[in-house]
Amino acid sequence: MKSLVIGAGSIGKRHLRNLKTLRVQHLAVVENDLQRLQHVSQEMGIACFSAVEEGLDWSPDFVIVATPTHLHCDQALDIVRRGIDVFIEKPLCHTNDRLFDLANESEKRRLVSLVGCNMRFHPGPAKIKELLLQRQLGKILFARIHVGSYLPAWRPGTDYRENYAANPETGGGCILDCVHEIDLARWYLGEVQDVFCLAGHFSALEISTEDIAVLLCHHSSGAISEIHLDYVQRTYERGCQIVGEKGSIFWDFNGKEVRWCDGDTARWTQFTQPQHWEVNQMYLDEMQHFLDCVRNRRQSLLPISEAVAVMQIVFAAKESARQGKLVSTTREVLA
Repeated sequence: MKSLVIGAGSIGKRHLRNLKTLRVQHLAVVENDLQRLQHVSQEMGIACFSAVEEGLDWSPDFVIVATPTHLHCDQALDIVRRGIDVFIEKPLCHTNDRLFDLANESEKRRLVSLVGCNMRFHPGPAKIKELLLQRQLGKILFARIHVGSYLPAWRPGTDYRENYAANPETGGGCILDCVHEIDLARWYLGEVQDVFCLAGHFSALEISTEDIAVLLCHHSSGAISEIHLDYVQRTYERGCQIVGEKGSIFWDFNGKEVRWCDGDTARWTQFTQPQHWEVNQMYLDEMQHFLDCVRNRRQSLLPISEAVAVMQIVFAAKESARQGKLVSTTREVLA
């Protein structure tokens, strides 16, 4: 197969290396930064293009969109209109301007698509999903899901104020940026009906986006999820707690384990992360999943059509934070 990666930043180069590891032999990259393009060409010895149209004219079998968030939707729409399968890095978009056009075009052409959901391939969330599918907790009542880290520490040696995360025009802000946790809440507990959100710029960080957000989601199942997202914690923290009528599940990213309490027996079971597991493995597994879906013409874990539902939660949260009230995810006009 022929694979085109659009964007040669850190995530684009990760996907290129992983595609090579997975033995995709025909690779090409699009990058409009000529210095970065030259570096990737020398490092990987692959076909290089400076414009998206040139890359698409190369006739790839599938395309990986790894550009800044504000470019995702328009680039993906061009790709699907050519009838090409597509992998789009998270988040799917930063506004809903052409979101439903993208979903409709992809569905109409029966294309295989995947929106970046690498946390679903992490051993922790994957084990949680397995336990939930086994109904080990019975009816789910509520969940607490959280992630936080310090934005200036993300890329040492660079000015965090120039990071995409600092600017709403490039898709910054912790609600969009930390969309993995919103996706996991929906994956664990099902569709979200209503959202209440408190969010804003509360710290001394010199950015134009929200740095703390707390979402309270009401799911169609009747369960409630609390989602905390932030750019301000000096330590990297991630994890969750899920409580049902028959027990509880806890996951600690740093502790590298999932703990399940059986409420009937009061017995705890621990599931420890594989000893030599590395972070890149979830990206490899995610890409292998996408390749398998492309080859076998089956839908992925998070196609564009489902990712739209995740984005509706995002936009409802932003609207709720602006208005200070509960917002339905089914509203058609969400910004």
